[in-house]
Amino acid sequence: MEDRDWLILQELYRTKNITKASQKLYMSQPALTARLQNIETEFDVKVVTRSTKGIKFTQEGEFLVKKAEEMLQQLHAIKDQVQSMTDKIGGTIDIGASNYLTLHTLPKLLEKFQDLHPDVHYTVATDWSKAISQSVHQQKYHVGFVSVDYGYSQKLKLYAEPICVACREPIKLEDLPKMPRIDYQSDPLLRAQIEEWWGQHFEEPSHVIMHVERLESCKHMVKHGLGYSIIPFQMIADEDDVHAIILHDNKGKPLQRTSWLLYNDETASIPSVKTFIEFIKKYPFFEVKGQDK
Repeated sequence: MEDRDWLILQELYRTKNITKASQKLYMSQPALTARLQNIETEFDVKVVTRSTKGIKFTQEGEFLVKKAEEMLQQLHAIKDQVQSMTDKIGGTIDIGASNYLTLHTLPKLLEKFQDLHPDVHYTVATDWSKAISQSVHQQKYHVGFVSVDYGYSQKLKLYAEPICVACREPIKLEDLPKMPRIDYQSDPLLRAQIEEWWGQHFEEPSHVIMHVERLESCKHMVKHGLGYSIIPFQMIADEDDVHAIILHDNKGKPLQRTSWLLYNDETASIPSVKTFIEFIKKYPFFEVKGQDK
């Protein structure tokens, strides 16, 4: 079995869905199905059964998933130990990041670091901030880029950005309860911030007409005039056809969301990871000020 096959088993077990697993692993669905068939052939067992409700792991499949966790941890530990034996800045940095930061922060940052250290490779996994925080603590990832720190002690602040109302046409805040709103899945802290702000300004609930899974999808719905949404400003900062109103709390301070880098002292001793963290400490992140537009 290849290393990636163990990751495939893990993600399939987590999602119980081939399409979602392939998206998480940045694989095509046929490619993932082919790898799964290879695993079943190699062990001469049926790993999953399929139905209209998704997939279900067999007893043998459950056993392989359990071993996948052990195999990946052992492999991770071996790679880390080998990298720690040399001062050369190379090897692979395992990164966990929220989908939002994967889209809006990582590309430029990794491009700059790659220019300085071309021998470093990366794996990037996306998940919710809470899951990434847990995985960094368990040393599944060397570092994590998150929008909520969850009290994690080993962290660096990256930047803060305001939260805004985004709509295709100019609007007034007092009209929001009557207008169609597009909602999306978000981390608990962002949702709590938005709900607290709403409760401070309106007695009636918002008029939600649509739920989408991701912020990126929400932005496109807003751009097509299907409603407004309350989102981090960076999502629409470069969108000329989207209007934005920065939200403020009762004290007049902008409502903000802060992004963080999480790391672990043990893995931070690896030369490539240590160099990456030092690079981020000096990286010219800027506070996303934002303004009504």
